[in-house]
Parts: sequence; structure tokens; C-alpha cells
Amino acid sequence: MSDPAEKMPENDSAPADSTPGLRERLDSLSARARELPRTPGVYLMRDEAGRVLYVGKASRLRDRVGSYFVPSADLGPKKQQMLGLIHAFETIECESEWEALLAEARLIKDIRPRFNARLTDDKTFPYLAITMRDDFPGVYITRSPSDPEFRGARILGPFTSGYALRESVQLLQRVFKFRTCHLDIEDGDPKLRFFRPCILHPINQCTAPCGAKISKEAYRRDIDRFVRFITSKRSVMLREMRREMQEASEALEFEKAATLRDQINALEKLDDRGKRSDKWQPETESFYTDPQKGLASLQRTLGVDEPIRCMEAIDIAHLGGGETVGSKVCFVDGRPLRNEYRRYKIRTVDNDDYAAIREVVSRRYRDAGVGAELYPDLILIDGGLGQLHAALEAFDQLDVHPPLVVSLAKKEELIYVQGRTEPVKLGRENAGLRLCQAIRDEAHRFAQHYHHILRRKKTLEED
Repeated sequence: MSDPAEKMPENDSAPADSTPGLRERLDSLSARARELPRTPGVYLMRDEAGRVLYVGKASRLRDRVGSYFVPSADLGPKKQQMLGLIHAFETIECESEWEALLAEARLIKDIRPRFNARLTDDKTFPYLAITMRDDFPGVYITRSPSDPEFRGARILGPFTSGYALRESVQLLQRVFKFRTCHLDIEDGDPKLRFFRPCILHPINQCTAPCGAKISKEAYRRDIDRFVRFITSKRSVMLREMRREMQEASEALEFEKAATLRDQINALEKLDDRGKRSDKWQPETESFYTDPQKGLASLQRTLGVDEPIRCMEAIDIAHLGGGETVGSKVCFVDGRPLRNEYRRYKIRTVDNDDYAAIREVVSRRYRDAGVGAELYPDLILIDGGLGQLHAALEAFDQLDVHPPLVVSLAKKEELIYVQGRTEPVKLGRENAGLRLCQAIRDEAHRFAQHYHHILRRKKTLEED
């Protein structure tokens, strides 16, 4: 079995009261916390070895971090033992609470700290997709913006509140009357005249392009107004709604006033979102979108008789402080299987890619090498011929060898194949090459992203 770098033994904690010098250490950490700014941000609790125990967010860093170290701190039965392990903390200032929420989620997914129970699964924040290429664009909420059905769509987000996003879309549908169905509607289709629209049309929440009730041009104008509204300040509409809420309150129509209040809050939360260019959730945004075509192409290129279903990729990354980290990602049928991702802290060497690859290969595949576990159909090493040879040297020490090992070199994008003297050079648009690139890039991202976000926030290179 493989062992992630951040994983710690379950029996290494001691009761807080039994740890020598604990109160003095917590008092020292409390004094440090009082020097923190009263700004939103993310904090990381670390143990004596520097491993991250817990990642949290705060609307005010000074108050939240300081609350851990007061004598009366009660973190609950699962987190209380963490106090005896904390030796240091680190903070990342953010511009807003929603940015702190996205940063927290990103760090937890990358580091998978021991004491974080939430956000360690595959759940992501939602996006809003507007299918602008369609004759009659639809508006959809999705957590998978890279799905083929959204190719060419206008993607907004990620949004930090799925509930507020759903409420806002329902509210705005009453104003702009866009469709949210998944019907294929083509302009000029004569069959549309005989189609019976859904209930949203008679209640005046959709203009029913499915029943030819609106022209393509008029519908597009509604969608364009909706996009401008959702991407800019909504001051006019919000001002009118606040006035209506005040009038309802003065008329003692408290239920109507409360409904308007909730709608205003939902619309205001539309600003609590990131941008795709910030890469908060690259695992949902950047994957190869035609995996079956890529797998078939790769099978032909490599001359493999059986279909390739399970692929794993290994990358080595040099992080700050002279540390070297290895990563392993797993894809099944061309899609990521994230609970099989692993990150390794290299124990034997520093800044030696070949030795690091040998160590990661040995640690990851030792059970498969004695027949206790299945190998993937294809193992991809990030690098050139030297990296491939380093991996094969590690496999030679095992009794059972993997079916096929390849490496993918950057820049030239040559594929070096186990047992072949010459590399394979494919066209840049080759589906098999693009799939290998996507998996390699995901392994690289998984190793590097934690380091990148810390460096970016500390140096304020980006918003």
C-alpha cells in the first residue's frame, strides 16, 4: 500500500494535559496569534516535524487563530487531541471571506490534513454554465464545467454558495425567462410548433423556445441582458428590490418583505465567487474531454492488445526549503479517481530526480511487485529517457513487473516506451498524446499546487 506524505500514525498524540511544557507552548503561540491582522484568511496548524495537521478559514485571523490557544479552548472530541501536537502555525491573508473559503478548500484537497474531516472528498464548488453556442442558450448549474455538453459555454465561478446560486437563478429566470431544460432546440425546426412547453411557460418563467414561442433573435437579446446582469453590478435591480421590501414592511406584509430580503441576499452572494483563471478547482476545469477517443488512440500507438482502462502517472517536484515531493495520480477510463491520488515526501535524497523516482516507484508498487495488488494497465513517468530508466531500475528489483511503463518528455512531448530504443513522436493534436499530457499535468499540479498557492499569497503576486 502507498503512504501519503502528510499521513501520520494514529497513535502519536498524547492527551493535552500530559504533554510537558504544553501550556508554555500554547501561551507562546497565543502571543504570536495576537500579532496577526484582523483580516480574512486561511491558517495551517503544523506539528513538530512541520507537517500540516489542520487547515481552516477565518473572517478575522487574529481572533480565530487565537481562540485555539486560550486555556478554555474546546475543539470537540475529534480535534481536541490536536492541541497537544501543534508547534507552529502559518497564515495566508485573503482579500475577502469568499476567497478564504476557496483557498481553504483548495489546500485541504491538496494536503489532506489529518484533522480535516470536511472537503477531503471530490465535492467541488458549483459553476454557472450558459451554452452560448446553442441557437437558444440554456442556463445550468454544474460542478463539472469541463463536461462535453458545456464545450464552448460561458462558464462563471466557482461560486461559494450553491444554495444562493440556485435561488438567484430561479429569481432571475422570472426576469429574463431563459430556459433551464436540456432539450436540443434548433431554430426553424418545424416540429417545434407542435411541442407542448413545460409548466414554466404558462407561469411566465420561460419564453418557451421549445414550442417556437419566441424568435432566436429575441431570445438572444434576453440572454445577453442576463449575462450582462450576472457579470456586472446589479445596483439598479437591488435598489428596486430594497425599496419594495421597505414598502412591504411598512404595509405590515412581513412574509413578502422576508421573501424579498432572502432574494436580495442571494443576489448579493453572486459576487462571492472566483474566476477560472485563478485555478481554484483545476481538477474540475482542465481535464481532457474525450477520454475514450484518447484511450483508443493510445492503445493503437503503443500496440497494446487489451484496452487501456487504468492509468497512473508519477511526477517529482522540488518545493521550497530543499524538500522533494513525489506524486501519483490515477485515472480510470480517462477520468480521475481522486481517492487513489497519493503524495510522497522523499526520504532518501534531495534534488535528485532519478533517485526520487526510484523511491516513489518502490513505495507505490511494492505490493503489486509481490503479487498482492494489481498493477495499472499503463504507468506514465513525467520525464525523458533517464526518468524512464530510473523507474525501470526500481521495477527490476520486484518479482512481478508492470504491463507497460512509458515516460513523456516536456517540450518535445516525446513518448519513451519500455523496451523500445526510439521514442514515439505524435502530432500535437493526437488524442492519445493529449490524454497523456492531461494526466501528466494533473500529476504535476497535484505535487506543486500547495506550494504555488502559499508562494502566491505570501508575495501578493496575484489578486
